[in-house]
Amino acid sequence: MPTVSTDPFGTRKMSTPGLNPPTFQQTDLSQVWPEANQHFSKEIDDEANSYFQRIYNHPPHPTMSVDEVLEMLQRFKDSTIKREREVFNCMLRNLFEEYRFFPQYPDKELHITACLFGGIIEKGLVTYMALGLALRYVLEALRKPYGSKMYYFGIAALDRFKNRLKDYPQYCQHLASIAHFLQFPHHLQEYIEYGQQSRDPPVKMQGSITTPGSLALAQVQAQSQQPGGPKPPQPGQPSTLVTTTTTTTTAAKTTTITRPTTTSFKKDVPPSINTTNIDTLLVATDQTERIVEPPENVQEKIAFIFNNLSQSNMTQKVEELKETVKEEFMPWVSQYLVMKRVSIEPNFHSLYSNFLDTLKNPEFVKMVLNETYRNIKVLLTSDKAAANFSDRSLLKNLGHWLGMITLAKNKPILYTDLEVKSLLLEAYVKGQQELLYVVPFVAKVLESSLRSMVFRPQNPWTMAIMNVLAELHQEHDLKLNLKFEIEVLCKNLSLDINDLKPGNLLKDKDKLKSLEEQLSAPKKETKPPEELLPVSTTGDFVPFAAPPSTPSAATTTACTTTGPPTPQFSYHDINVYALAGLAPHININVNIPLLQAHPQLKQCVRQSVERAVQELVHPVVDRSIKIAMTTCEQIIRKDFALDSEESRMRVAAHHMMRNLTAGMAMITCREPLLMSIATNLKNSFAAALRAPTPQQREMMEEAAARIAQDNCELACCFIQKTAVEKAGPEMDKRLATEFELRKHARQEGRRYCDPVVLTYQAERMPEQIRLKVGGVDPKQLAVYEEFARNVPGFLPSNDLSQPTGFLAQPMKQQAWATDDVAQIYDKCMADLEQHLHAIPPALAMNPLTQALRSLLEAVALARNSRDGIAALGLLQKAVEGLLDATSGADADLLLRYRECHLLVLKALQDGRAYGPQWCNKQITRCLIECRDEYKYNVEAVELLIRNHLVNMQQYDLHLAQSMENGLHYMAVAFAMQLVKLLLVDERSVSHVTEADLFHTIETLMRTCAHSRANAPEGLPQLMDVVRSNYEAMIDRAHGGPNFMMHSGISQASEYDDPPGLREKAEYLLREWVNLYHSAAAGRDSTKAFSAFVGQMHQQGILKTDDLITRFFRLCTEMCVEISYRAQAEQQHNPAASAAIIRAKCYHNLDAFVRLIALLVKHSGEATNTVTKINLLNKVLGIVVGVLIQDHDVRQTEFQQLPYHRIFIMLLLELNAPEHVLETINFQTLTAFCNTFHILRPTKAPGFVYAWLELISHRIFIARMLAHTPQQKGWPMYAQLLIDLFKYLAPFLRNVELNKPMQILYKGTLRVLLVLLHDFPEFLCDYHYGFCDVIPPNCIQLRNLILSAFPRNMRLPDPFTPNLKVDMLSEINIAPRILTNFTGVMPSQFKKDLDSYLKTRSPVTFLSELRSNLQVSNEPGNRYNIQLINALVLYVGTQAIAHIHNKGSTPSMSTITHSAHMDIFQNLAVDLDTEGRYLFLNAIANQLRYPNSHTHYFSCTMLYLFAEANTEAIQEQITRVLLERLIVNRPHPWGLLITFIELIKNPAFKFWSHDFVHCAPEIEKLFQSVAQCCMGQKQAQQVMEGTGAS
Repeated sequence: MPTVSTDPFGTRKMSTPGLNPPTFQQTDLSQVWPEANQHFSKEIDDEANSYFQRIYNHPPHPTMSVDEVLEMLQRFKDSTIKREREVFNCMLRNLFEEYRFFPQYPDKELHITACLFGGIIEKGLVTYMALGLALRYVLEALRKPYGSKMYYFGIAALDRFKNRLKDYPQYCQHLASIAHFLQFPHHLQEYIEYGQQSRDPPVKMQGSITTPGSLALAQVQAQSQQPGGPKPPQPGQPSTLVTTTTTTTTAAKTTTITRPTTTSFKKDVPPSINTTNIDTLLVATDQTERIVEPPENVQEKIAFIFNNLSQSNMTQKVEELKETVKEEFMPWVSQYLVMKRVSIEPNFHSLYSNFLDTLKNPEFVKMVLNETYRNIKVLLTSDKAAANFSDRSLLKNLGHWLGMITLAKNKPILYTDLEVKSLLLEAYVKGQQELLYVVPFVAKVLESSLRSMVFRPQNPWTMAIMNVLAELHQEHDLKLNLKFEIEVLCKNLSLDINDLKPGNLLKDKDKLKSLEEQLSAPKKETKPPEELLPVSTTGDFVPFAAPPSTPSAATTTACTTTGPPTPQFSYHDINVYALAGLAPHININVNIPLLQAHPQLKQCVRQSVERAVQELVHPVVDRSIKIAMTTCEQIIRKDFALDSEESRMRVAAHHMMRNLTAGMAMITCREPLLMSIATNLKNSFAAALRAPTPQQREMMEEAAARIAQDNCELACCFIQKTAVEKAGPEMDKRLATEFELRKHARQEGRRYCDPVVLTYQAERMPEQIRLKVGGVDPKQLAVYEEFARNVPGFLPSNDLSQPTGFLAQPMKQQAWATDDVAQIYDKCMADLEQHLHAIPPALAMNPLTQALRSLLEAVALARNSRDGIAALGLLQKAVEGLLDATSGADADLLLRYRECHLLVLKALQDGRAYGPQWCNKQITRCLIECRDEYKYNVEAVELLIRNHLVNMQQYDLHLAQSMENGLHYMAVAFAMQLVKLLLVDERSVSHVTEADLFHTIETLMRTCAHSRANAPEGLPQLMDVVRSNYEAMIDRAHGGPNFMMHSGISQASEYDDPPGLREKAEYLLREWVNLYHSAAAGRDSTKAFSAFVGQMHQQGILKTDDLITRFFRLCTEMCVEISYRAQAEQQHNPAASAAIIRAKCYHNLDAFVRLIALLVKHSGEATNTVTKINLLNKVLGIVVGVLIQDHDVRQTEFQQLPYHRIFIMLLLELNAPEHVLETINFQTLTAFCNTFHILRPTKAPGFVYAWLELISHRIFIARMLAHTPQQKGWPMYAQLLIDLFKYLAPFLRNVELNKPMQILYKGTLRVLLVLLHDFPEFLCDYHYGFCDVIPPNCIQLRNLILSAFPRNMRLPDPFTPNLKVDMLSEINIAPRILTNFTGVMPSQFKKDLDSYLKTRSPVTFLSELRSNLQVSNEPGNRYNIQLINALVLYVGTQAIAHIHNKGSTPSMSTITHSAHMDIFQNLAVDLDTEGRYLFLNAIANQLRYPNSHTHYFSCTMLYLFAEANTEAIQEQITRVLLERLIVNRPHPWGLLITFIELIKNPAFKFWSHDFVHCAPEIEKLFQSVAQCCMGQKQAQQVMEGTGAS
């Protein structure tokens, strides 16, 4: 294969400047890229080509990596420069057109192209049709024969965009259906399998795919590295970082994944099933033979030669090798060839064999042969205990190679080098694991005999080995895959296995004695076989085994017995309902010397056995069921797919499940049980005998080993039976839908069969093994009967008439008292019938009415069978019925229809029926799995959520995934509607918080950010609203503190705790409360804490994050429960003082808070702040979750006290002056702000008083507004005040101030007064955001905020006669406004506004302005107040900047005749009374302390008054100013100076207007205000002066 230094494109179509547009596979590329349809100029074409040249060129030409090219393409795609966009289109079109020529590319170039192609998909450089075409090309390539060039192209491209596979689930299904899918690299298989479910693999396996092309590429890159670069580890010296080359080996070609791993790789990560790594060979390379290593550059050349070797350039490469490599380095080359090439590249064996022939160097051939034998021996003697697939693959490959360079070339395999027959015998004796290595190896060696004139079949040597293999083949328990290997070998050698003559070699004892060991590592001293332990109790020969290290260590001896012992118990003998079931069967041998000497020690035996069982039972049971379940479920579903009898299916499933679970449990627990019982016994004996003598110690060892051996079988059976008893119901749950489908079919009078399986069986399966419709074939059922008869570990049972154990019980999911469930169903039916009677006769035939009748029948059916499956069917029917109903029907009927369906679901959710947990889980599953056409019924889903029928955490995840990163428009639109309904609209569902839709909001925000230009309509606005609600708080990063809090909130509503956890938590909490209050607790409870952490470890609470989370949730619930109980006591006993009751509650709450604070302080390393903050957020999230749940359930009975105490005490604890707390103080405050924000009054109105007390606590305010540097706490505190104002707004707007609201309003005013006094700058900076959410009629509240002025400023007295405002030094300084007020402006509106201010176009802007601001015709709600406020401030700031740019300052003369004033004047004239009032209010909100805004807006207000064309406008301006002045103080400075100027300056003719004199009381009011503002005398003069003029 000649190396290509130019790009493969060069030789072809690049010669013409334009494009020959060839259509490929019926895809006209001009449709895919309409913009690429043009003829590109020669320059564009040349530039596009030049980039390809750089990708493909070897150094030292200017080169570009694939990543650099992709970055450049990304840049070009979105570039504003036309030429760059054209280059982008040209390059992409060329690449796609070139696809049909890819098969002709050399390997390296093809690999680069594949990476480029995959990268284009990965980076999203193509969309829609082009993306579809790119994906199709990759799919077509992967469908090419395994190992072909194009297959490798597909693999490399796919590897590049594997992270995107989750976005294309359908595509993943196509990939998975490729015939050789299982030969794809393992990590890609994982990505594809998870991609089908729109998920990433849980563990993202990395691996760069290495194809023949990428090897060549790596070689080139290695050559271009500087000499000082890192040196790859050589075979002779394994480095700490061994590059593990992992290869997927199959009969065709090899794909290699190279990933750096540390040498501990094999220990930590068991090699995945289809990977080969040469660690074993690297590590075992014999250190004693010092092979001379060639210099690095020579090594690279050698690697390069082999990388580029092909049949066509063989002679040339041989010559190159001879020139490059001196004789002394040839041993190294032989080692390199065998270890690094042959062992992992079986597809190139014939190539390498031809290479040896062409080289004609007999010495070198000998070296290669010796190296091959050496590596084979390394693998044969390696440790075979672990199921090391890599080593087996290497051995097979070396076997194939050995056959090729010996037998195929008519050379013998010498007895001294490898004795094949003995090897088979030894492997047979040593067991299955060894056979797994040896049989495939021997088969591969013999495969080559076919090509030999000498060794082909009927050669006695070959036939002798074949006969041994035939004898092995007859062995009853030989693994199927080994039998298959032998059969395939016979087929390849054209031999019939039945014609072979199996001898008796495997049973030949004499042969055994003289056997040379070839398999295990050579021992220093070997013992004669007679002394060795027997491996199996059934065989009639003495096999090999490793001798025990010391004959006295009886325990070791006991533990090394392999193979199952004879069962002692029948299945019914053992009762597993309690550990006491062990007692009757415990076996104590009275002849044991220790027990004869100390009979009292017998009582230790039962405890030791029970403890050993107790420790192991849960993990073993869970593991066994988990593993057996998957296998069993798949096989049962397959075998019974066409059987309509669910009872038969269930019994078979139970038999199989029982057998597999018992077997799994047996192999898992026997060894640990032996050790555990023996250890427990030794400890008990030692404790009982206090200080045993050495002789007693020996007796103890022996006794412990004997008793453990005698009782291990019993303990094992106990655990097995426990697992089996639990497995049955689990199996029923798994197959519930299968059973239900069959029942359902029977009720409809048809026979069930799975149509997909039926088609598959009919089309693909041969007659003999095809499944038939109806019952399962008796031969197949015999297998299940055999499962029933022989349960591993128990005596065989011949009593099939009576099924054992749970098989006799009828199937039910949960055992509730029947009468309760029946009552619930009956009530439900009665209610439904009542609803049906109430439907008018005219609607009797309406589809909704008929659906309700059918629902009633389903309830009746479920009532009669009263089992879980019928309930599940009913639940599905109710959910699907709700989703199916559309709003087009009769409104009353639709309401009734929904009510009925909810009624059924609520009945099932009743605690006496199936309970909320089961119900919500199943309802959520229905929502997730139902068909798309009614999956997205937003009213129905909202109804279910509103009624607490959905598991929000699960549903949220599903919704986020189903949006496919914004590609699934229907799902995106649905998610938007749902978020709007649940979180934004006024009638938002109070129990749903943003935490419940965390992932959905995150996905919507991502979609919004990624597709700003073409985002779905309304998404950016919705996200802005959501963001304004939730994003004043910090990051939403996955795994960040905020994520921890939201996950804590959602985990607070999970109840399926492991059994016994609640009791543990209760015990621990009690212990901690006692420790906390004890005198010995130490300063800050530190001593108590260290003791308690030990207890938490002991109880296993600190094992996993999940358990810690559950522990905190349970503790919070228990503390809250204690508070409720204490407060209930007070109601029963009014004499008890409130203080005592509170102290009682605080007793537990304060202790719990201290525990949280200590755990936060001490979690992780002292310097690791991340774990501390994550834990704090998690705990706060849990408390919030418990609060919200409690608030929803108890409603008016809800008590704030426990939660208030937890939050306030935790706040004080974590703000203590300690170094460790100071370092995390900002993150702590952020966490509390997030907490309070989630609990804002609109979400938890029952908590509002406590909430206000928390946010106004002096420590919290001081920390947020004073101590946190750079005012980082300000935006978060501002958000909390906005939350408060938003809650108050509707009550204040409608002046509905009942007693509770008055108290809250008073509290709010007090908080504002504190802020006005201590932090006026804070109010100055955020005044805009606050005024935005305060209703227009709250004048005093707003005055409080607007009166704030910076503490370093001296306010000039507004009543000073002849005060020159424009001469004040501060009057030209702009105030700080920290609210993003332009955010509410729609982008088009803002664009038009900016354009109008600059150029006074579009001319229609002014005429359309009112309609842009108006949102409805409902009086009082006509206008978008936020938009009016933003418009006024934005135009004002722009006007000030405009005036400053012209070198002047705002005044009555400079503000006129500008686009800015046009807008204001237009608004004053064009708006109706309501709109004008809001507009003038927006201006008045800027009249504050002396600054440029106050000055400008004061001038504007006066100018509008002077220029008004009707008195109505002047009256309204007067009203806006006056109503702010006649309330109690404080009054903003700017307001005063504006009003004084208005009434004092004769230019405005204020006193001559009619509205001033329209009524005596109004006139009086104006006079008193004037006197207050200017003093009596001056006011009198002004009024009289005006009157005189």
